[in-house]
Amino acid sequence: MSSNKKYWKSVEELNENSSIVEALRNNEFVEEIPTADFLSDKESLSSSSTTRRDFLKYVGFSTAAATLAACEGPVHKSIPYVLQPEQIIPGVADYYATSMFDGFDFANLLVKTREGRPIKIENNTIAGANFAANARVHASVLSLYDSMRLKITKVAQKEATWQEADLKIKSSLAEAKARGGQVVLLTNTLASPSTEKLIAEFIAKNPTAKHVIYDAVSESSALDAFEAVYGERALVDYDFSKANTIVSIGADFLGDWQGGGYDSGYAKGRVPQEGKMSKHFQFEANMTLSGAAADKRVPMTIANQKQALVKIYNFITNSVISTGKVANEDVVMKAAKQLKDAGSKGLLISGIQDKNAQLLVVAINQALASEAFSTSGTRQIRKGSNEKVAQLIADMNAGSVHTLIMSGVNPVYTLADSAKFVSGLKKVKLSAAFSLREDETASITNIAIPAPHYLESWNDLMLTKGTYSLTQPTIRPLFSSKQFQEALLSWNGNSADYHDYIKANAGSYTSGTSWNQTVHDGVVVGVSGSAVGGSANFAAAASALAQSTPTKGFELVLYTKTGLGDGQQANNPWLQEFPDPITRVSWDNYVTISQADADSKELGFENKIVANGGLNGSYATLTVNGIKLENVPVIIQPGQAKGTLGMALGYGKMKGLNEEMQVGLNAYAFYAGFNNVQSASITKGSGEHEFACVQSQKTLMGRGDIIKETTLEIFNAKYNEPEVWNAVAMVSLDHKEVEATKVDLWESFDRSVGHHFNLSIDLNACTGCGACVIACHAENNVPVVGKSEIRRSRDMHWLRIDRYYSSEDTFASDNEKKKGFDGLFGEKGSLGGFGQMESPADNPQVAFQPVMCQHCNHAPCETVCPVAATSHGRQGQNQMAYNRCVGTRYCANNCPYKVRRFNWFLYNNNDEFDFHMNDDLGRMVVNPDVNVRSRGVMEKCSMCIQKTQYTILTAKREGREVKADEFQTACSAACSTGAMQFGDINNKADKINEFVEDKRAYHLLESVGTKPNVVYQVKVRNI
Repeated sequence: MSSNKKYWKSVEELNENSSIVEALRNNEFVEEIPTADFLSDKESLSSSSTTRRDFLKYVGFSTAAATLAACEGPVHKSIPYVLQPEQIIPGVADYYATSMFDGFDFANLLVKTREGRPIKIENNTIAGANFAANARVHASVLSLYDSMRLKITKVAQKEATWQEADLKIKSSLAEAKARGGQVVLLTNTLASPSTEKLIAEFIAKNPTAKHVIYDAVSESSALDAFEAVYGERALVDYDFSKANTIVSIGADFLGDWQGGGYDSGYAKGRVPQEGKMSKHFQFEANMTLSGAAADKRVPMTIANQKQALVKIYNFITNSVISTGKVANEDVVMKAAKQLKDAGSKGLLISGIQDKNAQLLVVAINQALASEAFSTSGTRQIRKGSNEKVAQLIADMNAGSVHTLIMSGVNPVYTLADSAKFVSGLKKVKLSAAFSLREDETASITNIAIPAPHYLESWNDLMLTKGTYSLTQPTIRPLFSSKQFQEALLSWNGNSADYHDYIKANAGSYTSGTSWNQTVHDGVVVGVSGSAVGGSANFAAAASALAQSTPTKGFELVLYTKTGLGDGQQANNPWLQEFPDPITRVSWDNYVTISQADADSKELGFENKIVANGGLNGSYATLTVNGIKLENVPVIIQPGQAKGTLGMALGYGKMKGLNEEMQVGLNAYAFYAGFNNVQSASITKGSGEHEFACVQSQKTLMGRGDIIKETTLEIFNAKYNEPEVWNAVAMVSLDHKEVEATKVDLWESFDRSVGHHFNLSIDLNACTGCGACVIACHAENNVPVVGKSEIRRSRDMHWLRIDRYYSSEDTFASDNEKKKGFDGLFGEKGSLGGFGQMESPADNPQVAFQPVMCQHCNHAPCETVCPVAATSHGRQGQNQMAYNRCVGTRYCANNCPYKVRRFNWFLYNNNDEFDFHMNDDLGRMVVNPDVNVRSRGVMEKCSMCIQKTQYTILTAKREGREVKADEFQTACSAACSTGAMQFGDINNKADKINEFVEDKRAYHLLESVGTKPNVVYQVKVRNI
């Protein structure tokens, strides 16, 4: 019979007053542990159930510390269902098809729920669901559980009921109607046929009412141009998969240009197929995701971009509009020639916020008869009008607006002339705002009404003309919210609820599909006619554009970051900690400047790596239109056009946010006239800014075995000789040179039995968008550690996307330079040579490489773990037994890929890390299939073992084999470009076998001999 009696090695350990025990208690443990409660009680001492992990952890410090571990852990009681809902089976996930649109981001989705809690966003892959989730959409599930959301209606900044607010609004509407006062509904773009119908009914009932649409980040120029030509206020839904030659002038179409979502079609043409791939020219000021992916990128000021656009227009349409000299004119004309040669397979786009420029875009694509430029299925996701917003502000200040009702907008924060809006708001008789948060606008309106999150509400959407999508609730409203559409129904005297209203209208858009089927699928594709029309005075537009002059001083180019977008989700810690794909900086916005401008005598800006590995940078004072911002951090950005600056919108919010999220500066103050290009002056400030940058290493330094790449010409000419462009590392074996992949330090075992998982990553298809990073956070309960810890290189991302710049003009030139090193010293010495290669070129080539645990079949981490916490699974996954880990970190030291993360602190339920894991509401997003790791534990990518096992068990329960390509990880499911492909190499029907056996396949650091289960595809450039 076993005994639970405790034995002690010394009397000292039983002495409550021992200085050793006291010192350990004070210095090692965060919370004081009540030793007296158990050391003085023989019964509790005998019945203690200290875990083996705790014992090993504490005994590693000293035997005296073990006494402190003997107390019991906290008890968490589960409350069972009294009456279990029929739809919920504990432990089994439910998925709901839905679509989201918040006025900026949009996607067709599947929402994963557990026990009634939405916990994960997935992409809806049904036919017609064309819009995948970006990083912000994946993170939106966490915004549902934001404790800073507006929870109850407020009247005059005091808590009230919706009924009280409703009476005041109805009274104001009646008064406005009687007096002929103006009523304005100010909303974001709605893209909802039912909502637009409700607003039309509201205006019919209130003749003095009008609807003004306001997009915080305007596309009004493109809308105005399309409307002038085709008579419809919409945007073209470009199909990049049909373009063989792409010319982009200032349009970051892989970012947020005109809504984004173009990466999937673009990637289809960027992966070499039958010796062909698309050619991409990019002319831009800021370094963008699109510029990083381009075959030929030219840094160019906006003034030069306008002239270049006119030159291309002249060449394509045989016009003779006089233009000035353009920098890099040879490349501009080369792009124009290839565009014309491509004909209907050519495409030109532009992000220049000028109606004349956008008219030339239409003219050029019409002349090409571009297949990628289609007027059917136009995008309905931007409808704002700069002129109407400006008129509204003028009307408010004139005192002619009686009642102002806002939904989905925050003009006090996003308007450059917000002071005029605030002064006008004071002259409005009654103002009301439907808002998720008590933001800058809702906090000063007469009435603030909590709006529901899209995961709590019904809606319908027409994201593109001819498609109809439904938004359905996946959880009951968490707070006393009121949907704007429900309020409109009430004001219109309609007693129906919004669900019934949508259902009654749906038949007009579902093309005969039943309501239940529409709800189930989430999207229905109907028939969309092309926009009619097609002519305008293009020559006059070209002449006007050609006469545009450069701005004085620097050109400030405002943009939206991949992480925060327009700033709606600024209180989302996943997005704040998400590293920018280009700069690799999180928790900040900043002004970007070229190295040439930064080094000038007048400015003298610098970035430097300090002793703790953090990145520090200079401060600047930025002045635009008389508005001055001080203490603006400066990032020296390779590829930034000389004479230009860049700065991200969406930061600097202060209202409705946790203190930790109140970061950055509000660049909307510079967004005068809704023009993203402004004349600016910049001077150096005092002091240094501390950045949270996750990648201080900028260049690849000629290490071609990490990022392998070649040109399309070499790839085609030497396709059957992959050793030329995909060389395998060689090592010495018995004094003979052999391929590293054929040498083993250990004997291998038979992996052909059962499942064996591999992940393929195509460097041609990866755009660095980061959707996989946020999806991994949501799936695997990855903690947020904050800016201070990021600076200490303690980020917890299981998946990182390394971004590399070339030191020379191309990576190929880097490799040639490295090969030319001779000895250590001198002009060709490797010491000085590698020092030079640490600095990126002024206009470098860029490569993105997602890196996670490589799940090595010969894993170096496994051989050094003293407690066997990390081991290799039969299915190819490198596994972590968290309760065995004692935190030696030997495995991290021995990992050549540096993908292991150590929990330096307890991030869960810790006031020092006041993010969603320290909030009861925020913890509702936690995935119950993955445990939340504790302090002292090493963690890393598990290749989503919970998902692979669930797939196996589902197939077993259904009495079948796992289907081909049924296995998924969070990252592969989130990847909209197909760059990440996951599967079972023992199932020959899985696509993963094609990628593993492809001639472009290689492993990261093959010479190390780790034999990873993650395979990369060589990057091919069409230069």
